Amino acid sequence: MTFATDTARTASTSSIVKRVLIADTFEQVGLEQIEKLGCKVHVDPTLSGPSLETAIQEHQPDALIVRSTKVPASVFEVANNLGLVIRAGAGYDTIDVAAASALGIPVANCPGMNAIAVAELAWGLILSCDRRIPDQCEDLRQSKWDKKNYSKAEGLYGRTMGIVGLGRIGLEVAKRATGFGMNVVAWGRNLTEEQATAQGVGWCRDLMNLVQMSDVISIHVSATPETRHLVNSEFCEAMKPGAILINTTRGSVVDEQAVADAVQSKGIRAGLDVFENEPGSGETQFKGPIVHQQGVYGTHHVGASTNQAQSAIASEAVRVLKTWLSSGTVPNCINTASSTPATSTLTVRHLNRPGVLAHVFEILGNGDQNVEDMENVIYEGGDGAVARIQLGGTISEDDLDAIAAHEHVLAVSNTPINAGDEPGAVQ
Repeated sequence: MTFATDTARTASTSSIVKRVLIADTFEQVGLEQIEKLGCKVHVDPTLSGPSLETAIQEHQPDALIVRSTKVPASVFEVANNLGLVIRAGAGYDTIDVAAASALGIPVANCPGMNAIAVAELAWGLILSCDRRIPDQCEDLRQSKWDKKNYSKAEGLYGRTMGIVGLGRIGLEVAKRATGFGMNVVAWGRNLTEEQATAQGVGWCRDLMNLVQMSDVISIHVSATPETRHLVNSEFCEAMKPGAILINTTRGSVVDEQAVADAVQSKGIRAGLDVFENEPGSGETQFKGPIVHQQGVYGTHHVGASTNQAQSAIASEAVRVLKTWLSSGTVPNCINTASSTPATSTLTVRHLNRPGVLAHVFEILGNGDQNVEDMENVIYEGGDGAVARIQLGGTISEDDLDAIAAHEHVLAVSNTPINAGDEPGAVQ
């Protein structure tokens, strides 16, 4: 469906109508908010693969919003106008971020908006594993009464909950574990003892130590090459017999065959909302090595799928879009370079007049100097400004003199990066 906005009746952040393609389901309130920004919106939740590429070619959107729809490199190759991709959720492993970065297209996500929803589902899976609630329901539907068998449950009070990755979702899981009277310990690649203590949980220096001491383990790490099959045979071998494993993050984090073997050999129970080769959205057949196994309780990658979470995510996606439209900056951008090849910072203190920066860049271009990063700060009153320009090389004294010769340039300096002094200090 297409939502077209009458820009004469609504306020717009730009004189040019921006096109937004939403290739997934999206909250109606979010669509209405995007319309109010003066955008022309096309919504098609069925888009994927070749059909997404066709839609990109047809509509040439300025911004693309997706939830679970995959955005491969081929999409970016045909997106002539695309200036922003928003993942309406936290994880972004379904987007070819490297391809976007190579074309200078920012990718943003909406972190933390679904934390409570995912934590609630994690606890639903924990209780299902402990009390075998789905199995009991199925037997009742088959007119079978088996109180003797289902009365055998360990219970959760006083046991140890291990959280792998104490981010926003992990913290929400931890809060609920405390409410159940459990002892909570956590491990994370960058988690410090001070951070864990501040959150009221125990700290494990080593992942295997957490695994060995925990009765319930809940996984909350991002899907990266480093975390692929973090839960592997060694991990499962270290788990207590009969322990519970919960994964609501990404399927790639768990080696499903290793878990399936542990379910058989050690009585491990697993609650999984995500799977390694799961389908996308929509109805289809799905078979995996673990989904039909007794002791495994699964859901359909619906951790974030509550009305509360989706409304919050939609509002955050709109905020990202609105900020980009009005200022060009991208909140929650996940592919901004953390470092550049810059070796020096050129600082130009100048009057805020037309043509000053054009003068500077002309000299830099003629001198074969590449700009790696820059900012131009305007000071109170609007007369004075400072441009800090990170360069990939060292500018010559002649070029410095040429920049300083402009009538509106007040001072120029060039400072080597990592030379001990603060780069870009105004001289």
